[in-house]
Amino acid sequence: MSNDNIAFIGGGNMTRAIAAGLIEGKYPPMDLLISEPAIEQRAVLARDLPGVIIEESNDGVASRADTVVLAVKPQVMREVCHGLANTVQKTRPLIVSVAAGIRSGDIDAWLGGGLPVVRIMPNQPALLRLGASGLFANQRTSDEQKERATRILAAVGHVVPVASDADIDAVTAISGTGPAYFYLLIDMMIKSAQEFGLDAQAARILTIETAKGAAAIADAEDETMESLIERVRSPGGTTTAAFDSLDADHVRDIFARAFEAARDRAVVLADDANKNQG
Repeated sequence: MSNDNIAFIGGGNMTRAIAAGLIEGKYPPMDLLISEPAIEQRAVLARDLPGVIIEESNDGVASRADTVVLAVKPQVMREVCHGLANTVQKTRPLIVSVAAGIRSGDIDAWLGGGLPVVRIMPNQPALLRLGASGLFANQRTSDEQKERATRILAAVGHVVPVASDADIDAVTAISGTGPAYFYLLIDMMIKSAQEFGLDAQAARILTIETAKGAAAIADAEDETMESLIERVRSPGGTTTAAFDSLDADHVRDIFARAFEAARDRAVVLADDANKNQG
């Protein structure tokens, strides 16, 4: 990856994770720029990311960048983009957005139009370099720019390209929201283990290590998940009893509806942003 300047607008957790991942991958810190309005947060960034250029001004960092990463809250994205429009229309950088629920077309319009825009949807495990992220690039984005955006995001985990902005709504529902689904199952298993008489530490270790092991096997094997379930389940055994109960309660349908609700909410958020464009 060539050492182009990368400017991050917003110095929150995702910016810190991506910048740290890039530096860990030998990207020169002096080629990374971060704008952050809060003086306390700038001090934290300076401490955690030595050598990175950290400033207050969005325009100040964006004007010197080949890639501008918009890492601000969705609620302020329109305002931030309007403030950057004059600068990016002059410099024509690659625009990368990590904001949930804001479509690439809206970002491009707010920035004045005609720009290469990549929309990415990282998830919480990116903070530990274990992210699973979707990536959509608009038609103005060159192959080199797509590769650049992919490598930036790969600093915090796996990157999966998708074909449309709408596909990012599905990514949001599955990998974006997904960690919370697993936390819920882990929490339920821990609590049940304690109700069965295990102490809190044993319950937590057994549950989390089981989750790690199951994920590792699912990743290592080419089999379907149903086939892996069958390798655990035996006729008349404990897994069969558990799944008979789950199926009787239509748990698969319950989760399918939850995933759909998350996807539909992502669509609504994107539509709302479009309606409020001004």
